[in-house]
This record gives sequence, structure tokens and C-alpha cells, in this order.
Amino acid sequence: MASFSKITQMLLISLLFHSTITHAMEEIGHLETYIVHVDPSDTSLEELESWYSSFLGNSTRIVHTYKHVIKGFAARLTPDEVAIIQKYDGFLHARPQRHLTVHTTHTPDFLGLHRESGLWKDSNYGQGVIIGVLDTGISPDHPSFSDEGMPPPPAKWKGKCELNTTACNNKLIGARYFTFGQGTSLDENGHGTHVAGTAAGSFVGGANSFLRANGTAAGIAPRAHIAVYKVCSDTGHCSESDVLAAMDIAIEDGVDVISLSVGLGQDPFTFNAISLGAYGAVKKGVFVSCSAGNNGPSHGTLSNEAPWVLTVGATTIDRKLRAVALLGNKEEIDGEAIIQTSNFSQTLLPLIHTGFCISGTLKGINARGKIIACDRTGEPIISVIREARVAGVEAVIIMNDESEGDTKILGAIGFPTTQVGYSEGLRIKAYINSTSDPTATLSFKGTVIGDAHAPIVASFSSRGPSVESPGILKPDILGPGVNILAAWHVSIEGNRNRFVFGSGTSMACPHLSGVAALLKSAHPDWSPAAIKSAIMTTADVVNLAGSQIEDQTLKPADVFATGAGHVNPSRASDPGLVYDLDARDYIPYLCGLSYTNREIGIITQEKVNCSQISSIAETQLNYPSFSVLFGSDVQTYTRTVTNVGEANSSYVVKVSAPRGVGVVVEPGRLDFNELRQKLTYQVTFSRDLNGDKFNYSQGFLTWSSTRYEVRSPIVAMMLDWEYGL
Repeated sequence: MASFSKITQMLLISLLFHSTITHAMEEIGHLETYIVHVDPSDTSLEELESWYSSFLGNSTRIVHTYKHVIKGFAARLTPDEVAIIQKYDGFLHARPQRHLTVHTTHTPDFLGLHRESGLWKDSNYGQGVIIGVLDTGISPDHPSFSDEGMPPPPAKWKGKCELNTTACNNKLIGARYFTFGQGTSLDENGHGTHVAGTAAGSFVGGANSFLRANGTAAGIAPRAHIAVYKVCSDTGHCSESDVLAAMDIAIEDGVDVISLSVGLGQDPFTFNAISLGAYGAVKKGVFVSCSAGNNGPSHGTLSNEAPWVLTVGATTIDRKLRAVALLGNKEEIDGEAIIQTSNFSQTLLPLIHTGFCISGTLKGINARGKIIACDRTGEPIISVIREARVAGVEAVIIMNDESEGDTKILGAIGFPTTQVGYSEGLRIKAYINSTSDPTATLSFKGTVIGDAHAPIVASFSSRGPSVESPGILKPDILGPGVNILAAWHVSIEGNRNRFVFGSGTSMACPHLSGVAALLKSAHPDWSPAAIKSAIMTTADVVNLAGSQIEDQTLKPADVFATGAGHVNPSRASDPGLVYDLDARDYIPYLCGLSYTNREIGIITQEKVNCSQISSIAETQLNYPSFSVLFGSDVQTYTRTVTNVGEANSSYVVKVSAPRGVGVVVEPGRLDFNELRQKLTYQVTFSRDLNGDKFNYSQGFLTWSSTRYEVRSPIVAMMLDWEYGL
């Protein structure tokens, strides 16, 4: 690689670019946004922008410059121009940006958050903490963003409000946009407003959707401040360069928590905008919460896998919007519907199965005066509803497919419907096939609280193992993400209070962002890793009935669906012990993953030489879970815990070993005599060579004192297990 002074480099590139840029202007369609990583050496933060410009000679082509999340910039370039840039001193890497996709009145109560008591009281509802929401923008006039009773933002806040002067307030303290060609932070999609309201919306009485789930809405951290960064277009598409730019500015603005309900697929951490941005955030003490993705229920489908982020899967809550299908044989089939008809006739009507819920399904069928049952597909159900209305159908029963199981993602359908799970659909079809005269009617029961199966892992919630780092168990945690009622950007005819139901890990992520804000308010000295550990080691592993958490099949969910379990905010505030990490602790881990020095330098923004570092296997990272990779038959892992509970306390280890695995912990007792004291233990895992063969098995390791239970999930995997990839 040639080496030039910065001045010489600027002159040479300006000359070389003259003909290239002229040609590019003739073929403007070839321009593409590239993310360019550079080595600034000893360049100060103040000099970075001129250093970046030296790579182009024409700074007008630069889209974003970065200071905190990476060292580099994003620019509109042609491949020929990239070829020129990479010849010069200081260049590390360039790649075209990719596009990411976007992935409540009752959930605080479901999570054990109650007014004037517990964690809400101890954290003062998250007061003084700033949550940065990166999404499709916000609707500042929504009552969820009222600042009644809110104090001004903390003195450290440096952000801006790029809306009109009255749009921001002491709740919504910042709003900025990064989307190309969309010069506003306003939300025309709804996703960002819903996410922000879920994380930190103010108390709003009388919230409901079409009179369902009526109550007082509140975000998880209702007195936290919100700063919004619009990184996704109104169609829900988000570019990597914009996400990086927003994370960079959010860190500089002074946010405490970053909430990201967007994601890519599986990528090396070096080439994933969220992984890069999150590492820069964690270095500055900012907690990052990310959605796991909506590609379940298959294994190995995660997004946002980096161990320095909290990866959040989605579950149901215990609220149902009950709509029952009453069959002619007197069977009652439970389903759900948002819009419910109070005076639907209880007279039994002819019932027919029309096949898939797709356009044209009623062609050639006499469906007038009947109830139709159809099998749900990926096609929007509204097309079938329109045809049913025209055809004189009385009601529609929507039956889930096998992969969806019992997960019902509800839409506001202005027609008598009920959506039923897969097994319930089989019962309906069996009844139709059992008689020459099948009949049914619908009975709408309204909002019902207390589903004992809750929380159930949603079918769409992406599963582990992590592809990029199978030695780290992901997802980390589960949160509410199915039919979550929260703020919306517009009024809908018949539902003018601007609250709607949304489903996805996009909805689960801001629940955990809010929990992190509460913990940050209650424990301002805790690191992002300590907050994550507290969330994970106190999680619930049983449902409301006291049985193991289930998946969409209503059978026990595996650890790749649940991670550590379902968040329990009140217990997380007082975990006893935490597994802490500093940003630099990830460097030996990255060396152990065989990243090159250059690649690790891109992630960490510092020079790294793995030959001079005691690299560790990924499984040796001081993580609050154990992912055992059996290549060799014996594995020994080391963990260090920090006492944040009682100064004088003793913990004894209890192990529920994975099937076919022996587990020995040394020492078996930890005795603490002061707060913040650290103690280390080792765990040896050995495979039973004479036992049953397995692809994976799971268990738990728990440190117990007279007051605390500090629980870590264990999964043991065979390295040659392909898990469907």
C-alpha cells in the first residue's frame, strides 16, 4: 500500500477523481452508498472530518461522518472510485451499505410493575434516564408523549429537536432524522411511535383499540425521557449508514439506552452496522437493546447476535381478546379478534372449508349466508375479507398454519372473524369432514385476563443458536411481543384514540429497553453488562401456571427459543450477583473467534494485535449463560461474579445438568464479605460417552443464598449439529 502525506493524498485523489466523477455523473445510476472504514492513527476527533474528506477530495459526496461507532464515513461512490480510495494509506475497508427492516395498557402489570410500589417506585419510573429510539420517527402530538409532571432533561443532554419549536417537550426531548430525502422526524409509518410509546410512554387513561383492552396505557419507563432518531423510511426500510450515523449522534447527545427494533441477518460483527454501533455505544456506557428478529420458529434464525447487545425474543401476555367458534357438535373453539360484534346471531349457520385464505378462494363457491373457514397464509387476510363481504359471507374463521401454532397475530378486521390456532383449526376441519351438514356461529367474549399458559414464545420469534458465535447463547431474554397495545401515529376510523395492537420482536425489544432504563435509574453505577446480567439471571422460566414456558406448539420451549427466560423487572433490580464485563473484555473473545487484527480494529476503533493478547474461546467470555460446544469431550469454563446484594453473604451452587453431560463446579460455595467483591469459579462439563447421543441438551446452574437465586441457563451442543442451516 502506498504511503502519502495527507496533503499529497488529497491532491492525488482530487486529480484521479476528476475523470471518475465526471463519468459517474453521466451514469448516475451507478452511484451507491458505501461505508468506508479508515485508520485515523493519531487524528483527533476535531480533525476527523478533514481526514475523511482527504479520501475523496470532494466532501459533497459524503453522506455521513462517524466519530464514536466507527472511524470512517459513508459516501455516494462508484466501484471505480472505491478502487481508487483503497490504494491510499489509512484505508481499511469499504462495502456497499445494505438495508435493514423493522422487525401498552396491560404489559406493565403483566411484568409486575405497579404504581407507587416495587421497581417503579424505586426507580421513580425511570426518571432522569434517556432512551434513544432508532426507528421510523415519532408522532409528537400523541398523548403518550405528554410531559405533564416530567422534569427537564438532565444537564448532560446535548441533543436537538428538528421538529417545530413546540413539538418537543420534557418527555420527547429530541427528534432527529437521517433518512435520505425525508427531511422530517415525523412518523408516517407508525412503527416508531408504537415502539417509543412501549418503551417510555406517559400514563394515558382510557386507552383501547376498538374498545378492546381498555385501561390506562403506560410505557415500561413512563418517566424516562425519549430521544427519537428517524433511520427508517415511511415504508419501513432502513439503511446501514443511517443507523450508524444515528447511533453515533445518540452517543454524543447523551442517551443512556439505545432501542433498536430493526436488524439484518447473520453477519460477521465487523460488517454489521448494529454490532459496530453497539460496541461503540457500550464503550461509552450506553446500554443497547435489540430485537432478535421475526424469522422463527426454525433454529439458527437470529439477528443482532453480538454479545455486547441484549437480544430480545417475543412472547404472548396473559390477555386474550376472546372470540369463540361454536360448532354444531357443541364444541367450543377458542379464538381471538380485535373488532368484536356484540349482536352477532347465535343461530347456527352452514360452515364450509374454502382452502387457503388467499385471493380467489371463493371463486365458484356459493358462500352466501354461510361461515367460511380458511387456512392462513402469508397473504394479507384483508383480500379474503373483501371477497367474503361481497359474496354475502356471514363470518370468517381464520385457521393458523402448523408453523404458527397457537400464535395469533391479530389485525383490526371490520368484519365478524375469529382467528384460531393450528390445533384448533384441525378440530374444526375434522368436524366439517365428519358430517354432511356442518354448522357454526361465533360468540364474542371481549377482553379476558389470566391466560395460565402465558408467556408463550411466539412462533415468529427468531431462535438460536447464534450462527456467528455459537459459544454465546442467544437470544438473551424474552419480553412481551404479541398483540401489544401502544401508541399509533394516526386515528383509524372507529378507533380515534390512536392506540393499536402490534406484534413482533419489535414490540418485545422496547419492553426491555424500558426495563434497562428503570435499572439504570435505580443503579446509575451499573455497566451495560451488569444490567444485562441482572435481567438474565433473574428471569422467569415458568409460566403463570407454574409449568415450563411453552412455545407455539404448547409444548416446553427449548433454550434456543427462551434464552435465560422471560424478563422479571422487579427481581432484576436486586439480583444478588452479576457477571460484569468491560468493553475491552470483548477483545480476547474476538481474537478467539479468529477475527483478523484489522477486523477487530474496525470493531473496537483501536489497534489490536492478537499475538500479544491472551485470546479466549468464545465460551470463556464472562457471560451470564453457558453454551458448551462439545468438540473435545471435556470443557472447563471460568466465570467471575460481582456481589451487588448483601455485603456478608454465602452462595451455594445447584446444578440441573443437561442430559448426557456431567457438571462439576469448583468451588461449590462462594463467601462474600463486602459489596463489589469479585469471586471466580470454574465449571467442568464432560460428555457421557456411554449415554444417549444428542444434538443439544439443556440445564441450569444456580448460585443460591438465603435471599437470592442467581440462575444461568446451560446448553450443550455437538459441534457437528447443523440445526437446519
